[in-house]
Amino acid sequence: MPSSPRDRLPGGEMLRMEGISLAFGGVRALIEVSFDVREHEIRAIIGPNGAGKSSMLNVINGVYCPQQGTITFRGKVRRNMVPHDAAVSGIARTFQNIALFKGMSVLDNIMTGRNLRMKGTVVEQAIHVGRARREELENRRKIEEVIDFLEIQSIRKTPVGRLPYGLQKRVELARALAAEPSLLLLDEPMAGMNVEEKQDMCRFVLDVNEQYGTTIVLIEHDMGVVMDISDRVVVLDYGRKIGDGTPDEIRRSQAVIDAYLGVAH
Repeated sequence: MPSSPRDRLPGGEMLRMEGISLAFGGVRALIEVSFDVREHEIRAIIGPNGAGKSSMLNVINGVYCPQQGTITFRGKVRRNMVPHDAAVSGIARTFQNIALFKGMSVLDNIMTGRNLRMKGTVVEQAIHVGRARREELENRRKIEEVIDFLEIQSIRKTPVGRLPYGLQKRVELARALAAEPSLLLLDEPMAGMNVEEKQDMCRFVLDVNEQYGTTIVLIEHDMGVVMDISDRVVVLDYGRKIGDGTPDEIRRSQAVIDAYLGVAH
């Protein structure tokens, strides 16, 4: 497992979720949850199934609109975040269930992550001149950089549907990185992986954070992974926040032990 990044000093506040409440009919998914995310940190969200973790990520990138609360991203206060605005603002996302185009190659899937970077007109793109040509060259350069970074050169032309699960997860991470996000949301990036695949993904997550300077918010059920790579952890239980602090502080929290970790851990 990679060494812990917690010796790094996170920067100023990038994101603040304040009093976020979200309900679906009579089901309360989030109840007045508040926490912040600092520049360059790895911020984990943990909790039992149904605790509201994925709902919180969906609020951050605009899939869900909370009934109460505010989102402050890079100093701009918003009642809610629209998905397109979130993407334009530099927020990228991977999903618990892989959301790739299975019939397309790895390269083409990663290319879709550059869509928002394309500013050329339809005519410019059709005749492949001017701004469109410059954009394509830059997009190709960035994609090749990501492919090298995640060590997937050998599968670049392979249809994604033919790849094993762990590599598909890596391709989804590549597509998110192609958008050059400042904030990367990872929803269970290591779910379903074997030990070796988890070790590789941990290394890549740390490298993204350290080499690209990308701020990361991740949901993960593997407590060993969370405690090893996170700077801070927020704990949800039945939609409420019951813990918030460093991994060591969370380990010692009786409320977290009772609700989630269990005495045996």
